[in-house]
Amino acid sequence: MSRSVYVGDQEYFPGIERIEFEGPGSDNPLSFKAYDPNRIVAGKTMEEHLRFATCYWHTFCADGADPFGPGTRRRPWSESSDPMQNARSKVDAAFEFFTKLNVPFYCFHDRDMAPEGSTVAESEANLSALVSMAKERQRATGVELLWGTANLFSHPRYMNGGATNPDFAVVAHAGAQVKAALEATVELGGQNYVFWGGREGYSCLFNTDTKRELEHFARFLAMARDYGRSIGFKGTFLIEPKPMEPMYHQYDVDAQTVIGFLRQHGLDQDFKLNIEANHATLAGHSSAHDLQMCVDAGMLGSIDANRGNPQNGWDTDQFPMDMYDCVQNMIIVLAAGGLGSGGFNFDAKVRRESTDLEDLFLGHIGGMDAYARALVIADRIVSEGKLEEFRASRYTSFSQTAGRRFEAGELGLADLRDFAAGSPEPIQESGKQEWVENILNDYMFS
Repeated sequence: MSRSVYVGDQEYFPGIERIEFEGPGSDNPLSFKAYDPNRIVAGKTMEEHLRFATCYWHTFCADGADPFGPGTRRRPWSESSDPMQNARSKVDAAFEFFTKLNVPFYCFHDRDMAPEGSTVAESEANLSALVSMAKERQRATGVELLWGTANLFSHPRYMNGGATNPDFAVVAHAGAQVKAALEATVELGGQNYVFWGGREGYSCLFNTDTKRELEHFARFLAMARDYGRSIGFKGTFLIEPKPMEPMYHQYDVDAQTVIGFLRQHGLDQDFKLNIEANHATLAGHSSAHDLQMCVDAGMLGSIDANRGNPQNGWDTDQFPMDMYDCVQNMIIVLAAGGLGSGGFNFDAKVRRESTDLEDLFLGHIGGMDAYARALVIADRIVSEGKLEEFRASRYTSFSQTAGRRFEAGELGLADLRDFAAGSPEPIQESGKQEWVENILNDYMFS
């Protein structure tokens, strides 16, 4: 789908036109070499498969500051001394960017879009005003909201967590923010709502009642679910795992932990997972691992498409350029039948040293092209079935009588003993990992 380019009273990205597909032969850096939104792959267009989204926070709020120095970027939408004027300018800059990049979706935290006020009521009024403005821009451009969320980690009151804070007054503030963010998401037609527990965890076990905090977290999520449904939210609630940073021990450490938590508290029918690639690697997994765990549990919701730096032990949020990661992720998504109401959100930021406005486009173009290439490669791998056929062959013994009865729950431990005693020593069967990896390379580079 081609969306009309939006330019408000001020053009924030002058000289940059709509980014178009020009193919692999183009030498224009401001063009797509692989992402053709209208190209049909596996029965759907690339746009329908990938459902790309731009994130509000890294793209329009981040100034390049890090723990060792102030920001390096001055943006034309952040020049006013009035926070609300800057917020209004950001909305116009954002929709100009979305439409010039031609992404179908965006994502935001409440505090990305509107500044916090001096009272709860003022914060709500600020957000409501900016949501009305964003709704007008959505109507004018056709860009949609993939998901909304609340920032329960930046304000000093959340230093000990939001929903898991030991102070009820702080939990109440968190609830007020989520209520307003849910209302904003519904008003903007958001297809999902995300909980990222940035500080939902603890630093010191000896001053923390972990059992109580986890029970509070589950109760908070249930309250948010119930309120969301009561105001007409029909989308998916998503939990985004993260293993560390800023808390040493986060309760939502990885996909399997979150899945177990949701099932334990009866939340698994309304909640799925939003997997961020960089969070999975910080947890010691690959992004493909966490995606597969979600698929196996029937709880894959959406993806934050980025990558980390293997030399750094923190969340670097770089654009996804590693083709091995992208291809493996796409194989899992395709084999699972797609992301449903989810999408690929670029929770990624340009480097501190990348200070040109053009760099925002270049980072997104690279990530979109990477996943477009991965989609084509993954489709060949899934449709030809060579790898899946080999994987299935390793489990053929469970299709035979004893193995089938084991999977059906018809055997006891004594039955396993009798089977082992009456059978010869099992023959070693190679896992053929090297061959499997060679096959992947053949698909990627042939």
